[in-house]
Amino acid sequence: QVQLVESGGGLVQAGGSLRLSCAASGRTFGSYTMGWFRQAPGKEREFVACINWSSNTYYADSVKGRFTISRDTAKNTVYLQMNSLKPEDTAVYYCAADSERAYRATMVVQYDYWGQGTQVTVSS
Repeated sequence: QVQLVESGGGLVQAGGSLRLSCAASGRTFGSYTMGWFRQAPGKEREFVACINWSSNTYYADSVKGRFTISRDTAKNTVYLQMNSLKPEDTAVYYCAADSERAYRATMVVQYDYWGQGTQVTVSS
């Protein structure tokens, strides 16, 4: 069983930065593929970024070049550094874990465990 707890959300002006953290429990964290998703009001949950057991990363086109996903296995934590934020980045951001260890996991159904979410609001 894996438990995920996100933190770091908040209110920021357009062009600003935030760093989200996802603290995970469980000794197998280092072998899981980890992902970040987001969901805006009235919209479906969408993929943002993922990182696998070898620290290979993949990003949605909408955030490529602005967001960076990373992991610290010793701390059982995954990060999402978000720069050059735009109002359209406003959403609840969720951390997720894929126990099947997909090389690249971009779909909601690929993830077994989810955090409770953290709100990110970007003002114009």
